Amino acid sequence: MEESMKIREIIVVEGKSDTEKIKQAVDADTLETNGSEISSETLKRIQVAQERRGVIVFTDPDYPGERIRKIISSSVPGVKHAFLMKKDAKAKNGKGLGIEHAPIEAVREALSSVREEMPDEKETIPWEVLVGLQLIGGGNARNLREQLGNVLNIGYMNGKQLYKRLNMFQITLEELEQAVHQIKEGETNE
Repeated sequence: MEESMKIREIIVVEGKSDTEKIKQAVDADTLETNGSEISSETLKRIQVAQERRGVIVFTDPDYPGERIRKIISSSVPGVKHAFLMKKDAKAKNGKGLGIEHAPIEAVREALSSVREEMPDEKETIPWEVLVGLQLIGGGNARNLREQLGNVLNIGYMNGKQLYKRLNMFQITLEELEQAVHQIKEGETNE
């Protein structure tokens, strides 16, 4: 029997079906938000979990999941983030998007590529650079950002969220340029 990946931090997910998928993929404890209306009691539990063992926020790659991620990040400093690609989170029947629909390997990959939030957000990449790399404002910007989110393991985001996440995770200009180059090379090779 294959040894399960053990995760020390407590993984914050949206619901019971997400917990079930996590338990199939790794050896970890979870804390459920029970949807996007996070109660103050849930936030307190997440804060205690962060202080004692650390927290990995692992929400669905959709608007409610992003909303939960933002609420937790603003209330509990220093949490880590795991991101699942949308293509991996789609239900086989096409009706649904979430962690519970993802293949176990995709869940493991997301959890092994966790990003840590840096508390002292200093600008690492100026807005103008994102415009210059056609990640903001270009005709193909949305597609490039989606691919970039996959390459850097920071999830999909709009232009403002991209700017914030690159700085929040202290991604360097060199890392960004390498990722964009990798994406553009892939496009020319297809």
